[in-house]
Amino acid sequence: MTLPLVNQAQAHVKETQDVIVRLLANIGSRKEVEQYLRHYASVDAPKFAVVKASGSIIENPASLDALASSLSFLQRVGLIPIVVHGGNVQLDRALARAGIEAPVVKGLRKMTPAALEVARRVLHETNLRLVEALEALGTRVRPFTSGVLDVRRIESPDLGLVGEITNVRESAIDQTARAGILPIVAPLGETSKGQILIVHADAVARSLALAVKPHKVVYLNDAGGLPDESGAVRSAVNLAEDYDDLAADEKIGPESKRKLVEIAALLAELPPTSSVSITTPDHLAKELFTHRGEGTLVRRGEKVARHDGWGSIDTTRLRSLLEECFGRDLDRAYFDEKAPYRVYLADSYRATAILTMEDGVPYLDKFAVTTEAQGEGIGGSIWQRMRKENPKLFWRSRATNPINTWYAQNADGLYKTPKWWVFWCGMSGWSEIQRSVEGALAMPATFHDRPSAFPPPLADDGGAKEGAPT
Repeated sequence: MTLPLVNQAQAHVKETQDVIVRLLANIGSRKEVEQYLRHYASVDAPKFAVVKASGSIIENPASLDALASSLSFLQRVGLIPIVVHGGNVQLDRALARAGIEAPVVKGLRKMTPAALEVARRVLHETNLRLVEALEALGTRVRPFTSGVLDVRRIESPDLGLVGEITNVRESAIDQTARAGILPIVAPLGETSKGQILIVHADAVARSLALAVKPHKVVYLNDAGGLPDESGAVRSAVNLAEDYDDLAADEKIGPESKRKLVEIAALLAELPPTSSVSITTPDHLAKELFTHRGEGTLVRRGEKVARHDGWGSIDTTRLRSLLEECFGRDLDRAYFDEKAPYRVYLADSYRATAILTMEDGVPYLDKFAVTTEAQGEGIGGSIWQRMRKENPKLFWRSRATNPINTWYAQNADGLYKTPKWWVFWCGMSGWSEIQRSVEGALAMPATFHDRPSAFPPPLADDGGAKEGAPT
């Protein structure tokens, strides 16, 4: 018996998603992948994401292949991003070959009529190159090199024929995305009199995001994220908690700070559920579909308060948070018998770190982040602030905890037993380390298994329930 065409199509989509889930399980847990697929499936096609790809990515064959593969993958799982591309690398080369000078002024290239003629050709070619790479993978695409952006000329003799966006005509893009076709938008706009002007690609991505209010805005570049103080890519930024420190950090370069200011301004005008990711094309799926991600996730976030006792805390809500994350019952007398040294708590009660003082050294007694809050940067903000304010620290984690590798990377040392791993930071004397290790191993459990239930495999009295802090 032959299935009706509609049922066949539905079966094909289900089969495709099952294959994708299995493939993504290599970069994250099946639970994570399915959670994000369900979440994104509830988002209207045009509102899924605006993705901005730098010209250098399209210029590099390997990066272009990764970009085309990532975008094709998203389309196959039913997620249709609006793609905006740049073309600086290609334009620099074409202008140099033509012997045309176009100096950069305040981040924008001066456009004389001769330079604009070259720029239009280059951006059309760049758009076509991405379109052809996607079509070669069987992906349906539609190029937009005109008809989307209404612009006016920036009144500056130093810039020439450079435009600023006055209006986005998103209806054609909306219809394209709803039809399951990828829109590929070039940074070119038209004035009311039909004059073509070049526009900064980041400004195009911003204007499209403000017009369609997407769930995600993704910047794809070679760096793969915003660096932290060591130069490594920062996994997450909670603007409410981290912005001032990052803006004042002298170790962060001017380009990263400029990007941070732009992102903060953009997120201030988008719904609170929106977020910005910065990553590379080959890590796009991991950034979108795993808690830990691969790049930098920026959200408006929320404040984290430090409490020096239980008095200012709703312990009923805090108990619910801990028991939700650990999947076990907390001692009824925990808040009566446990004397906290410092408690770091998100305003929403979705993440916390509880420290006690043990023999003169802070001990991380509990660290918990709810599933909903994982990947939002709140846990990472708590961790960074806790470490900054407590240079000396120790904690324990079950030997079977998958994030022990992450803990080890963020600790100065560790001691292993068959049941527990004990970590420490800021201690150099062996006697102090020995006392801390022995103290951690002797700590009584404060969580207890629920009747007829097994504890979650990652729950322990000193570590995160799922994944490293992000």
